[in-house]
Amino acid sequence: MSMFSTGVLVLTSPLHVLPLRIAPVLSSAAQVVERTLYVHLHPGLNLSTGGQVRPVYIPPMMDLCSLISRLYSNAADICGHLDVRVLLTNIRAQSGALGASNVPFATPQTLSHSPEVVLTDFHIQDPGQSSLVTQCLQRYTGQCYVCTPSLSSVLLYPRLEEVMGEEDNDRGRKETQLQSFTDVVVGGTFDRLHGAHKTLLNISCLLASRRFLIGVCDQELLKNKVLKELIEPYDHRVQRLQEFLNDVKPSLKYEIVPLSDPFGPSISDPELQCIVVSEETRRGGEAVNRKRVENGLAELVLYEIQLLKDAHHTDIEEEKISSSSLRTRLLGTLLKPPSPRPDLSLDPYVIGLTGGSGTGKSSIACRLEGLDAVRIDCDQLGHKAYLPGTSAYQQILQEFGSDILNEDKTINRRILGGKVFGNQERLKALTDIVWPEIALLVKKEIQLAKEQGKKVCVVDAAVLLEAGWTYLVHEVWVATIPEEEAVKRIVQRDGVKEEDAVRRLKSQWPNAKLVECANVVLCTLWEPDVTQRQVLKAWNLLQQRIQQRKEQSMNP
Repeated sequence: MSMFSTGVLVLTSPLHVLPLRIAPVLSSAAQVVERTLYVHLHPGLNLSTGGQVRPVYIPPMMDLCSLISRLYSNAADICGHLDVRVLLTNIRAQSGALGASNVPFATPQTLSHSPEVVLTDFHIQDPGQSSLVTQCLQRYTGQCYVCTPSLSSVLLYPRLEEVMGEEDNDRGRKETQLQSFTDVVVGGTFDRLHGAHKTLLNISCLLASRRFLIGVCDQELLKNKVLKELIEPYDHRVQRLQEFLNDVKPSLKYEIVPLSDPFGPSISDPELQCIVVSEETRRGGEAVNRKRVENGLAELVLYEIQLLKDAHHTDIEEEKISSSSLRTRLLGTLLKPPSPRPDLSLDPYVIGLTGGSGTGKSSIACRLEGLDAVRIDCDQLGHKAYLPGTSAYQQILQEFGSDILNEDKTINRRILGGKVFGNQERLKALTDIVWPEIALLVKKEIQLAKEQGKKVCVVDAAVLLEAGWTYLVHEVWVATIPEEEAVKRIVQRDGVKEEDAVRRLKSQWPNAKLVECANVVLCTLWEPDVTQRQVLKAWNLLQQRIQQRKEQSMNP
């Protein structure tokens, strides 16, 4: 069956049956849709009438919250590549308020991504009904959403595994309506919007009838996050939030604000009525209420949702679905495509590996060497650049004087260092001489590797970016660890004081600036075997990219 970029899944099964069908439904839908899957809930919808079927409001029941959690949890397990979004436009308590519309879609709702296919779990008894049902489904979906003109329709039920006896489960059970609040608040990082975020946001939208306030962590609150350098920029996180929320429930008023402290407006806004928390953030919600009481405000209702378990977590990741785990899984992958370098030969393919002091950059280079890459150590080449007979040697003497020489006419690096230490102008004069010389030596090493038939070179260079050597490489890989861990390693490795280690790191590019320039990021924070798994992943993905580039060059 053809794959579509975006689809709408119309679920018609009764709510007490749906939890048993979600997994096979999503598995089947993932064979048809490859990017965004909108989920539209309309239990009891009859698509076999052959006539016009109109959308109606569905009351928000307690079962919906557990259903939404189950849906996002199953989606993470079964089709993690899909951006699943549960739509709530047609879910609202019946209201006799003046001006309240009796139908959920006065005009078709525009979604962020226009659906190309509509799918349903509707059960047809007679295969001869298929044509009528698909036509009815298309008309119904067109009433609800703005879709592509050539909207396709797919009946998933024939492809689903039937759950025997499911229709009889919980028959006659009394359903409880969900309490609503005019103004609801949540807070979080919302990095790389995942199933747990979407569950929190969807349930908050169900609870809110007027306004939904979202605090997004920024600045100080990000300092202690795992792999904080890989957290998406604040503006990007807000943009994704706005797009998701406008799709889910466009009737709500949304306010998204930056959080520089754990409380934000939750302790000062008198109109707020409810705060949605998880099991692990409940204490934060209780702290909010203590602050509100101190400020003379009413306490908020704490609505707690369950954490979603991550079926795919590794030994260094959290058991719950979390942004930190997703960031960990980015290590070794291609974060952004390399810039085209038509001037560089693909043989050998050159990786520029950099990172601050203590990041384990050189250990990564050695691991890559063990995978048959040629390691070009720029520290060693740097020593060669100072040797008598090089052009850099003569320029250094002219710039800094002959008093920097040892008796054997070699340059005394300690004396030279004293002349440039703390003096940016003099340091630049030195690097302007030495860095071009090292670059020439790197080129020679790459040429030698080419003559030897080597396929990959790794330029191990702490100053790769500062020196502007990116023109020598196809990709930039960055090794990173938290600054506090780097300080511990430098102190232990070099026997220096902690303040000296901090000073050394401050003189280098910060992790965040390095990561901005990275195509691939690696982290040596954990056990050596974890680093090795990252390197192997990065290496295997690299081999695929090299092969693709070669094929593209042969078939432009």
